[in-house]
Amino acid sequence: MNRTSCKPPDRLRPAAVLALGIVLVWAAPMLGLVAAGQPVSAYLSFPPRTAHVSHAAFSWGAFVLLCLPPLAAIGLFIAALANARPGGGSGAAVRRFPWWGWLALGMIGAAWALAWTEALVPPDWRRHVFTPLWLGYALAMNALAWRRSGEALLTQQTGFFLALFPVSAGFWWLFEHLNQFVGNWYYSGISANGDWDYFLQATLPFSTVLPAVASTQAWLRTIPRIEALTLPPVRGCAALAWLALGAGTLALAGIGLYPETLFAMLWLAPLLALAGLQQLLLGETLFAPLARGDWRPLLQPAFAGLICGFLWELWNSGSLARWQYSVPYVQRFHVFEMPLLGYAGYLPFGVECALIADLVARLVAGQRFQAARNRFSSLW
Repeated sequence: MNRTSCKPPDRLRPAAVLALGIVLVWAAPMLGLVAAGQPVSAYLSFPPRTAHVSHAAFSWGAFVLLCLPPLAAIGLFIAALANARPGGGSGAAVRRFPWWGWLALGMIGAAWALAWTEALVPPDWRRHVFTPLWLGYALAMNALAWRRSGEALLTQQTGFFLALFPVSAGFWWLFEHLNQFVGNWYYSGISANGDWDYFLQATLPFSTVLPAVASTQAWLRTIPRIEALTLPPVRGCAALAWLALGAGTLALAGIGLYPETLFAMLWLAPLLALAGLQQLLLGETLFAPLARGDWRPLLQPAFAGLICGFLWELWNSGSLARWQYSVPYVQRFHVFEMPLLGYAGYLPFGVECALIADLVARLVAGQRFQAARNRFSSLW
C-alpha cells in the first residue's frame, strides 16, 4: 500500500483550504446581497433558520434544461461502468458479518420504527432518532466494507472516521447558511426552547452526514466493477484552478443576487471554489487521478451521495421532525418529500463530501483520503 505522508508543516495547507473555504462560502453570498443593495443583517443571526418560502411555479422549460447535467452525469457513470475492467483475481474471501455490524442493523431497525410510529414513544423522543438512525447506517456500511475486504474506515482509520463527525456538523451548518438565501428547504415538527436548544438538536444529526457518505464510498470501493471505473483522461492546469475558484465565488455571490434563478449553485458553487483552493494551495486536488483516466474520485462519491440522498429522503418522509422542500421551477414529481430533479443535487454534494473528507484525512492521518483507501483496490 502506498501512502502519501505529510510532514507536520504540510498540514497547514489543508487547514488553510478549509479555513478559506469556510470564509468564502459564508461571505460571498453576503457580497451578492450588498451588490444588490439589500441589507445583510437578517442573514447574520445564528443558528440560521429558514421558514417556508413561496417560489416560482413549475416550468417545463426550466425542468428540461436542469435535467441535462444530471443526465450527462448518469451517462458518464454508465460509460465508466461499461469501460471498467476489474482485476482478474477471484477476490478476497467474504468474511462473517461482524458483531458490531449486527448492532448497527439493530440501531437502524429500532430508530426507524421509533421515527415512523407514533405510539411507541413520546413525541419528544421521536424528534431525536435521526442521529442513532444514521450512526447505525454509517456503522453498517463499515461492517459491509469489512465483510468484503477485511478493512473499514472504522477499524483501520478510526481517528479519521471520528474526526469526520465534528467537521460534518460545521459543514452542514454552512449549507443551512446558504439555504437562507435560496429557501429551498425548511423544517417542521421541531420543538426547541430557544436558539441554543435548536443548535444542539440540529448539530447532532448534522454530524452524521460526512461519516455516512464516506462510509458508503468505502463500501462501494469493495465492489470490483465500481473500483475499476475508467474513462479517457482529463488533465487540469493552474489556469483551470483559478477559473474554478473564480466561477465558484461568482456563483456563490449570485445566490445572493439572483436566488430564484441560481438556486442550483448552492450545490455546485462550493465544490468549484473548494476544488480551486485545493489545487492552488496543495498543488493537487482529489481529482488528480482523472489525468490518468481514473474516474473513481469523481464518480464513486457522486454515487455514494445519491445512495445516501435516497435513504435520507426515505427515512425523512415518515418522521415527526423532518424537512420539506420548496424549489422554484421544478417542484413536481415527488419521490418522498423531494421533487424528482432535486435528487440531482446529491451528485455534486457527494463529491463535496469526498473533497472535505480528503482535507480531513490530510489533517488527521497525514495522507490523502483517496490514497488512504487504495488498499481496497489491491484486494481484487
